[in-house]
Amino acid sequence: MLDIIWRSVIIGIGATALMDIWTVLYGVTSGGGLPNWAPAGRWFKEVAKGRVFHGDINAAEPYRHERALGWIGHYAVGIIYGLLLVLIVGSAWLDTPTFLPAWIFAIVTVGAGWFLMQPGMGLGVAASKTPNPNKVRVLNLVAHTFFALGLYGTALLIR
Repeated sequence: MLDIIWRSVIIGIGATALMDIWTVLYGVTSGGGLPNWAPAGRWFKEVAKGRVFHGDINAAEPYRHERALGWIGHYAVGIIYGLLLVLIVGSAWLDTPTFLPAWIFAIVTVGAGWFLMQPGMGLGVAASKTPNPNKVRVLNLVAHTFFALGLYGTALLIR
């Protein structure tokens, strides 16, 4: 059982890392810059205090280590997703991983961003209050496809 948990944690970390590599490469090549996890860190801190939804997360009280908390929260969610994937598809997937279950799961998890985190940070449902919501949505789907590739690839590496 402990082996299944550790392998699930590792695939969550590997998947999050691959998604981050794609995000950094995209940001650098498109001129969009590097990811800024400070607003997410501020949001995670606010959630811990019991306040989930904000009109604008930037209006919430700043937190000294919000960037670090954002990165930690980002990887914690990735780990939880790794555990959930194995819980849903079964531990046998760790021995014979296939891409399709990982991809379906990763695309479904976009919903957490669209219907919880983005509205919670004041960005609207599915980024509807951003300057280019469709671009954000497509980039979310692409990022989560890389997350799926990371789930699958990491599972292949550690099987």
